[in-house]
Amino acid sequence: MESNYSWGTGVRQTEIPLRSAQKRDIRPLHRAVLLMFLATLAMGLHSFRLVQLQFVEGEKNRERAEDNRIRLIPVPSNRGYILDRQNKPLAANHLTRALYIWPKEQTPEQWTKIAAMLSPVLNMTPEQILAPIEKVGYQSATSVRISQFLTPQAFVWLGEKSAELPGLEVRTESSRYYPQGSIASQVLGYIGEATSEELKKHPQWPMGMVVGQLGIEAMANQQLSGVWGSRLIEVNSMNQELRELGERASEGGKNVKLTLDLDLQRTAETALGDRRGAAVALNPKTGEILAMASSPRFDPNIFTKPISQKQWQELQGEDDPFLNRALQGYPPGSTFKIVSSAAAMGSGKFTPDSVLGTYASITVGGITFNEHSGGYGVIGFRDALAFSSNTFYYQLGMAVGPENIAEWGKRLGIGNTSLELLGLQEGSEGFIPTPEDKEKTYGEPWYLGDTVTMSIGQGAVLATPLELAVMVSAIANGGYRVKPHLLADLTKTAKTKPEPTGLKPEAVQVIKEGLIAVVEYGTGQGMNDGSIPLTGGKTGTSEVLGQTSHSLYVTFGPANNPEIAIAVVVENGGYGSKSAAPIAKAMFQTYFSKGTGNREQGTGNGE
Repeated sequence: MESNYSWGTGVRQTEIPLRSAQKRDIRPLHRAVLLMFLATLAMGLHSFRLVQLQFVEGEKNRERAEDNRIRLIPVPSNRGYILDRQNKPLAANHLTRALYIWPKEQTPEQWTKIAAMLSPVLNMTPEQILAPIEKVGYQSATSVRISQFLTPQAFVWLGEKSAELPGLEVRTESSRYYPQGSIASQVLGYIGEATSEELKKHPQWPMGMVVGQLGIEAMANQQLSGVWGSRLIEVNSMNQELRELGERASEGGKNVKLTLDLDLQRTAETALGDRRGAAVALNPKTGEILAMASSPRFDPNIFTKPISQKQWQELQGEDDPFLNRALQGYPPGSTFKIVSSAAAMGSGKFTPDSVLGTYASITVGGITFNEHSGGYGVIGFRDALAFSSNTFYYQLGMAVGPENIAEWGKRLGIGNTSLELLGLQEGSEGFIPTPEDKEKTYGEPWYLGDTVTMSIGQGAVLATPLELAVMVSAIANGGYRVKPHLLADLTKTAKTKPEPTGLKPEAVQVIKEGLIAVVEYGTGQGMNDGSIPLTGGKTGTSEVLGQTSHSLYVTFGPANNPEIAIAVVVENGGYGSKSAAPIAKAMFQTYFSKGTGNREQGTGNGE
């Protein structure tokens, strides 16, 4: 019994451990299968992704990786300076920080989101940010400039976000700067990025190329621009430069030196103020333009940054600050009596000693033409110019004829002063009509009354302030028509050699004496107050239908050895002695205070 019991007990004791062992053997097997499954799945997913990256998207990714690693960075050239005759900068450069975008770095959708983030930082609309990208295309491998003037706040913000915004790059650049503000703005012009049409016309220009749009900036653009360079660099995923692989240095533009005198230009513009008009100063011996002021003006600095629609509309207003009024035609009024005098003696119908009776008025074809304030008796050229006698020139004009007046006007530069040497495309020439011109243009015959008004610079006669300065220079220098120019390199070259007008020395001398008499005892006595050397000049008042007359004054000085000739026009300024002459006096004062003029004082009975 004990044996059976012991055996049965033994059996029961051994059954229980066998079942536990079996369970323990099964669990590791399940785990192994599960782990093998998971490993196989992971390997399969990785293999699938590898196949996708290598074969399906391989070419695209290799191209993207290469674009991220190697970049060709255009290097802008420094634009040349524009200098005055004393090498004072009129247009210069200063350093700025610019933001560039690499279009291929993001999808169009991502760029749209980034543009929304950048908008308040750059103070630009998202549309303005995206416009340059859309211009070159989202697949372009070339960077495009979004903003050329980053504020310090924007620069810091972009530095903090650089890791989150791949495809953005900040560069240091040289930007145009006009240290004198609006001074000589119509002469200097302004700059702007090349348009699509300009880039097509000049395929060598890179995207973002800055070119001149007006004035000297446009005329001398090739000389000022220089040649852009490039850098081949390796960068990491955060656009940080790792090393330079190659470089083609940029070539800075060359400086352009003008004949303008900054001090004289500033004086002319200050004296003009906000009034519409122009003032021109020439060297009467060489044709160098010492000042060319036009009012109103604009500040070319506004074009170095993106210009708002409001700013552009204001610049397109009725005052038209882009218009260079020094190159716009005006009725010359009595300043034209210089031409009529030259025509009278140059045609041989009058001599320097000729005299005519003057009257309170004369009647021609039933029309009465008045004198200023009664007649002056029998006078010659000197007093006719000094007192600006109308009836003297009415008679003279009818005797000489319109053809002779037109011919001698051209000899003295009216309608015959080339703008080609200036290089400024924004101007016009004067016009002296002939009977043939009137018949051709208006289909009307020429009347004797047309000759009468023509002789005193009214009717259809037009002259630009620049041409009036050339006209008075021809008297100041002894009878030569100078060729006005702005580029210092042209001075005393064959292109700018003055041409003889053909007016005899004795005729030139009597006109010159008459212009000096204007200042000594005539209509320009206000110029003879002792503050400047004695000068010669001629006042003019040109009538404008329904408006106040224009004020004109032409002058040269010093009287005995002229070094500077000036012409001033003030629109709706009234009498020449009232508005235009004081501007010329201010210019003389600046010129002579620099020690460049003869300081011998005049001795008139100035009032």
